[in-house]
Amino acid sequence: MRSRRADEAGTVAAELAAAMPAVLLVLALCLGALQALTQRAVLADGAASAARAIARGDPAPRVPRGVTSVEEREGDMLCVTLSAAAPLALGLNVSGRACALGTAW
Repeated sequence: MRSRRADEAGTVAAELAAAMPAVLLVLALCLGALQALTQRAVLADGAASAARAIARGDPAPRVPRGVTSVEEREGDMLCVTLSAAAPLALGLNVSGRACALGTAW
């Protein structure tokens, strides 16, 4: 085993301090991606509920503040797209889309 020299004291702490900002940045990006994926799943679920409700002839459900809703007809299908700004994603938008058979619309 190698013995430590006096001039090597504290090098591990200095290397950790140099690498810590990069580690924190990667962690923040991973958390932001996880939040964006979770929000996409919530938006897709909300779009599916809205598409089914509108296809039955019920009024369109209210969307939360910051969420935009677009309804389109594609043949016999009624499609709803919900989109919102992703949290911690530096201006990226997340959207969820779902379609239902729209005989009543």
